[in-house]
Amino acid sequence: MRRLLILFLALALAIPITPARANTRVASITDGDTIKLTDGKSVRLLQIDTPELNGNECYAKEAQVALANLLNVRGTLRLQTDPKIETKDAYGRLLRYLFKGKVNVNVEMVRIGAATPYFYKRVQGMYSTQLMEAVQYAQANKLGLWSACPGTKLNPNSALTTVTKSSTESTNPNQTNCDPNYEGCIPLFPPDLNCSEIKKLGLAPVKVIGKDVHRLDADGDGIGCTT
Repeated sequence: MRRLLILFLALALAIPITPARANTRVASITDGDTIKLTDGKSVRLLQIDTPELNGNECYAKEAQVALANLLNVRGTLRLQTDPKIETKDAYGRLLRYLFKGKVNVNVEMVRIGAATPYFYKRVQGMYSTQLMEAVQYAQANKLGLWSACPGTKLNPNSALTTVTKSSTESTNPNQTNCDPNYEGCIPLFPPDLNCSEIKKLGLAPVKVIGKDVHRLDADGDGIGCTT
C-alpha cells in the first residue's frame, strides 16, 4: 500500500524518482559533480557545479571526497530527473538529482560548501530555492570552498571558478561580493537578478542608493522588490 501511494504521488506530480537498478551501483567518482555507474553510464548532478580536477582548481579534490562521503552512507541510491531540464547533456551524461536514502546529494553538496548552484542557461529547476538557501548557509558559515577559496564569487548563472586568494585587501571586504548601487549585500551585477531571485535570497525590499543596474525599482521610488 505504501509503495502504491508513493507511485501515485510521483505520477501526480510528474516528478520521476527512479531507484537505481539492483545491479547498478556507483563505480567511480569522476569529480565533485559527476559519477560513473557500474552499468557504464555517467551521471552529471543537476543544477550544481564543483571545481574542476583537470584544471587543478581550488577545492576540486575536496569536493570529490565530499561527494564520495555522501554516497558512502547507508540508503538506497535514487536518481531523479527534472521536468524543466533535458535528461542528457551534450556529452551523453545523464542529468539527474541524486539521492542517497533521504538525502538530496545535490543540495547537500552545496550546503556543506563543496559545490555551488549552477542554473545553466538561467533555468531554475525544482530544487532551485533549496539550492540558494543552501549556498547562503554555506557562505554565512564559511564552509568548504567559501573558506578554502576566499576569492570565489557566487554566480548561479555561470560555471564555478574558484579563486584561492581573496582580492579583499581593499578597505571594505564586502565590496567584492556586494553591489555598491544598493543598500545591503545585493550580489554584484552581472548577472542580472530579478525580484523573485532577490526574495529567494531574503534580501527584499531593496534600497537603491546608486544606479539600479538590476532594474529592481519598477516605480522609481528608490525602493525595489516591495511586492
